[in-house]
Amino acid sequence: MKLPLLLVNFKAYSEAIGDDALKMAKLCEVIAEEYGVNIGVVPQDVDIYRITSKVSIPVFAQGIDPIEPGAHTGHKLGEAIKEAGAIGTLINHSENRLTLEEIGKCIKIAKRLGLISVCCIPDESMVEKIVVFKPEFVAYEEPELIGTGRAISKVRPESVRRFAEKVTESGMWPLCGAGISSGEDVRVAIELGAVGVIVASAIVRSKDPRAVLEGMAGALKNSRKV
Repeated sequence: MKLPLLLVNFKAYSEAIGDDALKMAKLCEVIAEEYGVNIGVVPQDVDIYRITSKVSIPVFAQGIDPIEPGAHTGHKLGEAIKEAGAIGTLINHSENRLTLEEIGKCIKIAKRLGLISVCCIPDESMVEKIVVFKPEFVAYEEPELIGTGRAISKVRPESVRRFAEKVTESGMWPLCGAGISSGEDVRVAIELGAVGVIVASAIVRSKDPRAVLEGMAGALKNSRKV
């Protein structure tokens, strides 16, 4: 995958479901092409096929459950995510926590299906517990900073630096998120060792998502390449 990466999480925001989800994904695709950077989107499961059939940028699921095909009504099946066109999935987002055992099972399922795992952790102390499962990406997001506009890259710079070093040394790719709101926040995150960021409300709920995307894409374009 081309790095650095800007991953836009649509969460369950009303501004990014259905036709609006497709519109947001198309905007991300346009900005990605204009700036020559990699922007991926993370829509609701029901919008994955709608988006993957219309855009060429990477599409990730918001999560999968540690299940195999069978009688699991209401659960998120990895095979279904892959069939819908997603290339990867978030795992253990702070808004959808899993046990360590469940995390391991989800990453194992993703690997079997050829899906890219983006495993989220709430603090740097979890790095050692997660890298044994070998997800492709480990994303550091402190829950109390999510949606605040207080960027983790500025509020916890040394923590982000230590996290990035540990993940990189383990042969995986570090991302960071929580409060990332501007191109400057992205620039600092990359300087601290992250290979990209996860962003949500700063783009999806913005009155001018194009302007925010352009600022972040510009920061990515000028950052180091991995």
